[in-house]
Amino acid sequence: MAGDAGKRGGRSGAERGVIVQGLWAVFLSTFEKQPDAKRRLVVPQEFRALAAGPFDGVFCFPSIEADCIEGGGKALFDRYVGVIEELPFGDPLRSALETSILGGMAKLSFDPAGRITLPETLCDLFGLTDEVVLVGLGDRFQIWARDAFQAHRAAQRELAREGLAELRAQQRAAKLSGSAG
Repeated sequence: MAGDAGKRGGRSGAERGVIVQGLWAVFLSTFEKQPDAKRRLVVPQEFRALAAGPFDGVFCFPSIEADCIEGGGKALFDRYVGVIEELPFGDPLRSALETSILGGMAKLSFDPAGRITLPETLCDLFGLTDEVVLVGLGDRFQIWARDAFQAHRAAQRELAREGLAELRAQQRAAKLSGSAG
């Protein structure tokens, strides 16, 4: 796994799972980890560096799009709050987002070993017991039960293949209709 390679030192940021785009750094790669008996999980150093902000930790909450935990730094938190604030007070979507994101959010600080303690409720909700997978998704990351992620990744790869084939077909059709005129 890509995360296993991250244990070696002396490599550039891009090789460790961090790419800087302009002033933005992004969460990359996949890491398999084992929470301990107290639900403490070592967050990869690359992810810890990206989450740096007003406190030494990450914001985590139940993902809206999948059966996993979503997490990130203050920038991710601010992004979700911005989306929520665009909606008028009392709007049903705003209320749903506030309940799902803000109501489910946990502010998890890093201990001296770079671990966070996953909330018991989130572990129970997503079956996070033995093996978990941390997946970088650009401006955020997800924490999955290993078996659930394997199934999700397979479905996502199939969707990506189909979507890319459809996109290529549309591009070819546009190119042909443009050259025929």
